Amino acid sequence: MASRHSENSLIPTAGWHCRHLFYRWNRAGLSALDEAQRQAGRESFLETLDPAADGAPTRLQTFVVSGQKADFGLLALDADPLRLDGLAQRLMSGPFGAALEPAWSFVSLTEVSEYAPTIEQYVERLAAEGLDPAGDEYRMKLLSQQRRLEVMQRQRLTPDLPVWPAICFYPMNKKREVGENWFLLDFDTRERLMREHGETGMQFAGKVTQMVTAALGLDDWEWGVTLWARNPEYLRDIVYRMRYDEASARYAQFGAFYSGYLRSAAEILDHCRVE
Repeated sequence: MASRHSENSLIPTAGWHCRHLFYRWNRAGLSALDEAQRQAGRESFLETLDPAADGAPTRLQTFVVSGQKADFGLLALDADPLRLDGLAQRLMSGPFGAALEPAWSFVSLTEVSEYAPTIEQYVERLAAEGLDPAGDEYRMKLLSQQRRLEVMQRQRLTPDLPVWPAICFYPMNKKREVGENWFLLDFDTRERLMREHGETGMQFAGKVTQMVTAALGLDDWEWGVTLWARNPEYLRDIVYRMRYDEASARYAQFGAFYSGYLRSAAEILDHCRVE
C-alpha cells in the first residue's frame, strides 16, 4: 500500500489549512436591499459564520476590524482547504453578497517551527547537569519534557484558539538582501536568534499568545502571525519590545497590520450598523 506521503490529497500530512479573510461592507449595496432581502441576508450571515453549524470549519473566529482597512474578519482552520474556501464562497454568494467586498486574504498552513525545542536538546541539557540516565530524577524530568513537547506540537498543528478579546494579524518575510540574507545564515545562528526572540515573547506570558502559520508557496508573504491579547495595549507593547531583537530588527519584513476585537456574527452586524 502506498504511504500517505505519496497519495494525492488536499489534506496535510500534519496540521491544518488556515485562512485569514477580511471584508468591508458596500453601503450602496446594502441600501439597495429591501427589507426581505436584508432579513434573508442577516439569517444567512449568522448561519454561515456560526462556529457550531454543520459543515463549519474545525476552528472559526470572527472579529471586527479597527480602522478602515476592513470592517470585519474571519480566522478559520480545517484539514480540508475546500471547506475553508467554501466558507468565503457562501458569504459572497449569499443575500448579502452584493453588499460585501473582499478586502484582503491570507492563505497558510499550521506548522511546527524548525527552531522549536527538541527532546534531543533536552537530553543534552540533562547530561550537562550531570544527571544519571538510569536515575529516577532523570527519567521523571525526561518524561515531563516529552509531555510538554507533545502538547506544544499539538497546539501548533491543531491549535485551540484563545478567546482573549484583542486580536492582531500581520504577514512577514525574512530578508534576502545582500549582507542581511536570513536564508544564508547557518542553522545554529538562526536557532539562536529565534530562541532570543522567543524569550522576549515569553515575558508576555499570560497577556499575549500567538499562532504562526506558514505561507511559503501559498501566498505572497512567507509567514502570518496572529496575536491575541487580554488588552490591546499588550499588542502594542509586545510588538515594540520584539522589534529590538536581532531576528526582527535586522532580518524581518512586515506587511499591513489588521487589528480588532473578537465579536460574534450577530455582534458584527450590530457594530457595523447592518440593520
